[in-house]
Amino acid sequence: MGRRLLQSERNAKLLVDVLRSLVAQRKFELHDFVVMPDHLHLLLTVYDEMTIEKAMQLIKGRFSHRLSHEFGYKGEVWQRGFTEEQVMNRESFRAHREYIAQNPVKVGLVASADEFPFCFRNLAKTKAEAKISRG
Repeated sequence: MGRRLLQSERNAKLLVDVLRSLVAQRKFELHDFVVMPDHLHLLLTVYDEMTIEKAMQLIKGRFSHRLSHEFGYKGEVWQRGFTEEQVMNRESFRAHREYIAQNPVKVGLVASADEFPFCFRNLAKTKAEAKISRG
């Protein structure tokens, strides 16, 4: 991405909403993510009828479309391509989750991974707290 397009709360929330909608449509299973100011980390599993390339195309395309239509953004949004790593075992899965969670801490955005609002960990915590308060 390069530009800090995701640094605004509005754009980061929009990307989280795009991820939620794609998960709800069962396009892929999302295990973890973090929306950084200028890039995104995802840990996901694609289903049989989906490829990682198609999943990324859906994420990038839907976000770009909504950013344009809902907020009038007309510039380039994403850089070409993406980097992928296959997770082959539980230890690798844990290591990738920890890397994703610690990314905002590593670059100095927050002191603790639990403080960063645009990540799987924070959203899961918020969802659990809301469920408890509804009782």
